[in-house]
Amino acid sequence: MAIQRIESVTYGVEDIDVCLRFFTDFGLAPVEASAGHAVLETLAGQTVHLRAINDPELPPAYEQGSGIREVVWGVDTQEALDAIIAGLSTDREVRVLDGTAHTLDESGFGIGFAVAQPRPIQHEPRQYNVSGHVRRWNDAHGPISQVRPFRICHVAMNIPKEGREKAVAFYLDRLNFRATDIVEPMGVFMQAEGDLDQHTFLLCHRPDRAGTNHTSYEVPGFDDVIEGGNHMIEKGWREARKLGRHTIGSNVFRFIHAPCGGRVEYAADMDRADQNYETKVHQETPPHHIWALQSNKTQSESESHA
Repeated sequence: MAIQRIESVTYGVEDIDVCLRFFTDFGLAPVEASAGHAVLETLAGQTVHLRAINDPELPPAYEQGSGIREVVWGVDTQEALDAIIAGLSTDREVRVLDGTAHTLDESGFGIGFAVAQPRPIQHEPRQYNVSGHVRRWNDAHGPISQVRPFRICHVAMNIPKEGREKAVAFYLDRLNFRATDIVEPMGVFMQAEGDLDQHTFLLCHRPDRAGTNHTSYEVPGFDDVIEGGNHMIEKGWREARKLGRHTIGSNVFRFIHAPCGGRVEYAADMDRADQNYETKVHQETPPHHIWALQSNKTQSESESHA
């Protein structure tokens, strides 16, 4: 195995302070902050980097405004990293800086590779009671004071429809990702070789533009998805999609618009897939979700029954 997980995501942003506040509210832990660079991390030790949009150290921009400029993938060994560098150096420039290799993929997205530095997640899961399967006695649930995402579980990027086959083949053929679900009108869901999530990466087809779609963060459970979204709204951030459960991947989700570009997702109960999972090809786009939160109450009715 080689690629294990997402190691870091770097954004070029118009306002580092605002984006730092956003991700802190979201539940990431700040570890560094300066005028031109801020770093936050997940419980699993992955990092989110925020750099000024005109920082010369960033890969070239492919969209207007703030957005993802590089995704660094964590590999299992130095030997695997060396092999990736050697393979990609045959047809593109690869720069190695402080142990991380940097290059561009077929869509012009910054992509990097480093030896993974996973951190064990210390967490006691909430216990839920179901008749016949009681897990919690003499103890009441309370509110979650601050949702703490375990890890970045996947990244989704938009790519132009023209050239999409070549863009996808780069990850499948050169980096040993495998396609788990191919949605012909919409995009390709891919799983990294050393990951168990149903998808680690998604390339979404768009008519004519490349750009940031979203990053997804695993949280412990449904309460964290719901309370995390509520907390972000209370802090003044704008919800992008209501609570629901995806069709592909099955995870419960809630999306928030991000000032760093695109959206971020709280995700729980994602499908896991091993080699017995056969690639599914969808000629038509499946429904986005199995269910989504609905209400037939107006705002005034909700307030009158509060």
